[in-house]
Amino acid sequence: MIERPAAPPRLIALDLARTLAIVCMVVFHFTFDLALFGFIPPDTMVQPFWYYFARMIAGTFLFLSGVSLWLAHGQGIQWPAFWIRFAKVAGGAALVTTASIWFVPGGTILFGILHAIAVTSLLSLIAMRLPWPVTLAIATAIFAAAWGPRFPAFDPLWLVWTGLAETRPMMGDYTPLVPWAAPALAGIAVAMALRIDLWPGRPPTRALHWLTFPGRHSLIIYLVHQPILIGLFNLYFLATT
Repeated sequence: MIERPAAPPRLIALDLARTLAIVCMVVFHFTFDLALFGFIPPDTMVQPFWYYFARMIAGTFLFLSGVSLWLAHGQGIQWPAFWIRFAKVAGGAALVTTASIWFVPGGTILFGILHAIAVTSLLSLIAMRLPWPVTLAIATAIFAAAWGPRFPAFDPLWLVWTGLAETRPMMGDYTPLVPWAAPALAGIAVAMALRIDLWPGRPPTRALHWLTFPGRHSLIIYLVHQPILIGLFNLYFLATT
């Protein structure tokens, strides 16, 4: 029997960064639910702190997705692994869109953060073949385009992914490529510049193994945490009424 080669040790810092992003995301959605169920003022989530906190979380996830892509494929694209990851993220995005039809009336999520991660994964196939300063320059240009003109020609829903529409669509989560492809491409560029794929990994200690569990299972946690939180709030109301 031919033994499979052992998987390379993981970069603990990357898993810890993902764990921190997951914790922040859960804090944000828990606070959102507190406002939704009337425990705190309903305008809480439109306050500047929470507005920028949400965008910081989204940018972190996209940046880390870029770093992860270079870490996994910097020394050559591993096509089976790439397409398995893509299928998981795209499948999660499709699930979010389908669920939002029922649970987010009037705000169906047609292009949220999972959609953005899936599409930027495809863009990475080009970005990882460019010199890192070029990739970083493209990321900067995409980010700057967020302050550029908008065009009514991009208003149709089938172009919602561009982020260039004159009218912002109503969605529960809207993460278009302009500007959100920028942090993903910046993550690739930074990882390329630092040659993170050559950094030595090491097996985690038992404590770090548990601490990085959320970071190693970020997709499933993203998909299930909000239904669990809303279910718990509903159970609380059923138990107290």
